[in-house]
Amino acid sequence: MCDERTEAENEAFFKNKGALSRRHFNAIAAGAGAAIILPAPANAMAVSEADVTVSTPDGEADAYFVHPASGKHPAVIIWPDIMGIRPAFRQMGKRLAQSGYSVLVVNPYYRMVKGNVIEKGESFADPEVRERLMPYARSLSPETQVTDTKAFVKFLDSQDAVDTKRKMGVTGYCMTGSFAMRGAAAVPDRIGAVGSFHGGGLVTDDATSPHLLIPQMKARSLIAIAENDDEHDPEAKTKLREAYDAAGLAAKIEVYEGAMHGWCPPDSRVYNHDQAEHAWSHLLTLLADALA
Repeated sequence: MCDERTEAENEAFFKNKGALSRRHFNAIAAGAGAAIILPAPANAMAVSEADVTVSTPDGEADAYFVHPASGKHPAVIIWPDIMGIRPAFRQMGKRLAQSGYSVLVVNPYYRMVKGNVIEKGESFADPEVRERLMPYARSLSPETQVTDTKAFVKFLDSQDAVDTKRKMGVTGYCMTGSFAMRGAAAVPDRIGAVGSFHGGGLVTDDATSPHLLIPQMKARSLIAIAENDDEHDPEAKTKLREAYDAAGLAAKIEVYEGAMHGWCPPDSRVYNHDQAEHAWSHLLTLLADALA
């Protein structure tokens, strides 16, 4: 999960490996994700999109729903990273919908705030932004992650654009990689694919650690790990591998060389285009295989 250590490592990365300059990053951030336009897939499908509200046990969650303009398609839930729902994740959701999926990009912080929680030009690198975001992140628990996932699944299954005869996927980034795993364990008969990208807290010493829930899943998984996250906890990937193998579940677990924590979203300070596209291609393969 993003924290002060993450930002210190990002600074060192910029200095030592010639990553984006601060001026370049500020130009990207000023566009709130619009400065980098993700490529549309080959034979991209026309899509319909709308802001929607999902009823949950704790209130009304705002979300972005985008799907092919016609037909029924397997559904995918996208949990954004610690900076919440914003243009970059809407762009990612739309791109996935163009590949033939009905996608719900959710606001994890709906209990406290609606819509974007960061403004143009803001970054997790800013102490005041971290101070604003951390209470939102800490307000979420394993219990809320499960109840929210169940509500999102119910919402999707009520939509005409969703093929309820096919399982759905769930993806998470940064802190929400663990949300995706918990959701798959909570709704195993509906969730058939899990994608975690630079996910935090997948293996912990707590009784609620996501890796302990793997036996409750019926999903194939993609666990994409940042190089610096692996350096801090090299045993996590081994414990995940052992847990998936013991459960008899397919899982691709990969450390992305040269990719820093947070490399996937196009508005990230450490966005790595080549490795982000590598992760995206593996996500599409996972969804095609698991939701067929």
